[in-house]
Amino acid sequence: MPFRTPEFDELENARAAYQADERRELFYRTATELVDLAIRNQISLSLAEVLTVLLQRWNQPYNRYSRFDAARRADIERLLSEHRDLLHSIRERAIDDFSEADQATVEQLFQDFERILGPVGAARCLHLLAPRFFPLWDRDIASAYLVSLLEPGGNGERYYRFMRIVKEQCVDLGGEQRIGRNPLQALDEYNYCHHTKRWI
Repeated sequence: MPFRTPEFDELENARAAYQADERRELFYRTATELVDLAIRNQISLSLAEVLTVLLQRWNQPYNRYSRFDAARRADIERLLSEHRDLLHSIRERAIDDFSEADQATVEQLFQDFERILGPVGAARCLHLLAPRFFPLWDRDIASAYLVSLLEPGGNGERYYRFMRIVKEQCVDLGGEQRIGRNPLQALDEYNYCHHTKRWI
């Protein structure tokens, strides 16, 4: 089955491979810290400015065909403003309490973000805004989980399905308490190393 739950030793192997071979590991830690500081107004940069810079760096393949400029930052500012209350309420949530009641909200939110950032950039942005609730994916990972990506603006239902699968995996693994760290980060490292890079 393509979306079976990995074993703990597979998560650990992925962690070791990711730390050894993937330069983005430090970037991820820096990104989550910067977003947190911006949300708490503890740095001079706005949240939209931080996200614009981070996504420009993190989503380089998509950015070859799409410029990150003042207009893109304005689009991100508009998204953050339009969804401010919702994003604030979701930030502290974990995938554990994700349910069918979230379907319409998740699908609409994701589609709004992906129209501006693409389906991979949208997942990355939402994950940075709520790192224990929104999982990460890329095209290879989505395909491996049988939710191959469509054009931007049409993937909300697919992302919702992916969230359901990831929640099941987190439950199977015993959640953050048993894994000892954010299960979404652990599963993303596994998916990235296994499905995207084929390192393990």
